[in-house]
Amino acid sequence: MDRKRAMTSVDLAAQVGELRDYTGAVVDKAYLYGDDLVRLKMRDYDRGRIELIVEVGDPKRAHVATPEHVPDAPGRPPNFAMMMRNRIAGANFVGVEQHGFDRILTFEFEREDATTYVVAELFGDGNIAVMNEDREVIDSLDTVRLRSRTVAPGSQYGYPESRFNPLQCDYDAFEAKMEQSDTDLVRTLATQLNFGGLYAEELCTRAGVEKTVDIADATDEQYEALFGALERMRERIHESRLDPRLYEETEEETTKVVDATPLPLEEHEAEGYDATAFENFNGAIDEYFHRLEQESEAASEAPGSSRPDFEAEIEKYKRIIEQQKGAIEDFEKQAETEQEKAELLYGNYDLVDEICSTVQEARDGGVPWTDIEATFEEAAEQGIPAAEAVVGVDEAEAMVTIEIDDARIDVDPYMGVEKNADRLYTEAKRIRSKKEGAQSAIEDTREDLEDVKQRREEWTEPGEEEETEAEEAVERDYLSMGSVPVRYDEQWYERFRWFRTSDGFLVLGGRNADQNEELVKKYMEPSDCFFHAQAHGAPVTILKATEPDEAARDVDIPDSSTEEAAQFAVSYSSVWKDKKFSGDVYEVDPDQVSKTPESGEYIEKGSFVIRGDRNYYRDVPVGVAIGIKCEPDTRVIGGPPDAIEPRAETSVRLEPGQFAQNDIAKRIYRTFRERFEDTSFIRKIASPDRVQEFCPNGGSRMVGE
Repeated sequence: MDRKRAMTSVDLAAQVGELRDYTGAVVDKAYLYGDDLVRLKMRDYDRGRIELIVEVGDPKRAHVATPEHVPDAPGRPPNFAMMMRNRIAGANFVGVEQHGFDRILTFEFEREDATTYVVAELFGDGNIAVMNEDREVIDSLDTVRLRSRTVAPGSQYGYPESRFNPLQCDYDAFEAKMEQSDTDLVRTLATQLNFGGLYAEELCTRAGVEKTVDIADATDEQYEALFGALERMRERIHESRLDPRLYEETEEETTKVVDATPLPLEEHEAEGYDATAFENFNGAIDEYFHRLEQESEAASEAPGSSRPDFEAEIEKYKRIIEQQKGAIEDFEKQAETEQEKAELLYGNYDLVDEICSTVQEARDGGVPWTDIEATFEEAAEQGIPAAEAVVGVDEAEAMVTIEIDDARIDVDPYMGVEKNADRLYTEAKRIRSKKEGAQSAIEDTREDLEDVKQRREEWTEPGEEEETEAEEAVERDYLSMGSVPVRYDEQWYERFRWFRTSDGFLVLGGRNADQNEELVKKYMEPSDCFFHAQAHGAPVTILKATEPDEAARDVDIPDSSTEEAAQFAVSYSSVWKDKKFSGDVYEVDPDQVSKTPESGEYIEKGSFVIRGDRNYYRDVPVGVAIGIKCEPDTRVIGGPPDAIEPRAETSVRLEPGQFAQNDIAKRIYRTFRERFEDTSFIRKIASPDRVQEFCPNGGSRMVGE
């Protein structure tokens, strides 16, 4: 099978639902790479940095990329990129639509002064057009002037004539379209219904229908089976009930990606491809095209060694493990939510029973659902508690939505309280069983990871003698290397401030009030240590006694680690911003930290009440080092100098000074580029944006500068 080089219409239909999850993100900048790839750098209050990639050349794709998959910013932006920045910088991402079943996406952005549409044509030669609120083209990558449509500055944008959309048709339209064909079933599905070869074959397989049956010989039963398979597939796409897969094939010990799909495909399983499940389709597509590019580059380099790319395989398994950890966490949250809903039903038994009984009596008496809903609304205005709890009526599903303690619960009025609660308990149990399956899967993945590491340790070049112990002991001089390998896998905690102490303990700090709240509520365990500078505007700092994926347990934490955590807490507080060189920090146990104020008092968001004795660290000197780590992975690291400098290939120290955060980050970036022979390596892993994440708020300067 040829590897996918363009997203299909089915892919885009599934992707649209996931891209809408980013609604509300604000555009920072637009970039143009070459003449066919647009990158929109956006930010979201909850998600942080968002990178939207739209490529219309070869390959053709549209998805949100993880930061490590984003190419470095190009040089001077061309006119098209500047035009996009002028139109949508600071604008909110409002939504995205697929044009029928075509490979065309229309993104909408709103700003106080203008509405802007960006159309991505992911077919043919590809194109991107930017339009104003009247759908008039402001500019486009390519000018198109055809009898049927025009895409040119100053003209009304013309969509191509819409094709038949099998994701919206009913059975009669499906049958009529099939009957127009003079070939076999699979070719008809591929061409007349626009599914393309892969999904045409998949529908035949799912329907249990022979692909080569001629249309003239096809029976009603075969049509009905095919339409049933189509309905089941499109329902999952419309409802975003996806189960994405990344497919790979291995030939002669070389593994290559072949496809990424929103649903598991029986056709791919029949080919014997290895499948990896992803939490969302966007993640699978991002990983697929990143790997496709890497593998294409590797193939074009004609390597002189037959050594397998163990590092890429290791990074793949690491990414999968992180995704599986996220899935496990999500399953537990979902299970807890369903269980809490069940408990709320039992806890408000009389209220729910009254609602169910009222609806049953009305329906048994022939009262329409619309009248029932109107009656509840009128009763709610009169202050009747049962009516106030009803927030929606779904006639199609015969369900009533009630709200209790800010939780919305769908209730079947004919089932009664107990059966509704049991249904929710059963759902919680089902989700927890999925969690157990994910936990088993993560163990399998960890075994695969260890297997790759073992093979890497045991592998030698054909005909090459084993290295001597002396050769193995030689340290690499990364600063002088012409090409430094990039080994970077973004960790979940990198959105916080973070570092590892000289003893290896993870320390987390909040960047804002929301993160302060999140760290205490979600990540602080009883065995951890809580630090806070004796200053306003200081981050919550948590020294983790164990790794986040390990069970909490009592651990003896060395003084060196607690002292470094204290220095971290004071360095990223307002003490630095006030250009002071020391400050006090206190340490308490997690059970001393509370959100419950004393009577009559108020606690701001991100603040906490500390009860009991505090262990003070007096006159803690501020100090931050930022460096480049090359072993075993490559990344920017920053924090207390004693923790950073021994791990870094090279580093700089900061102290309070005159350069703003973004300016000092650029100066540090230039310093690192001067120190490394491989400047492209620094561009990839230590851009000014990444360096800035470790710079304290306020002015700074490099020590000795």
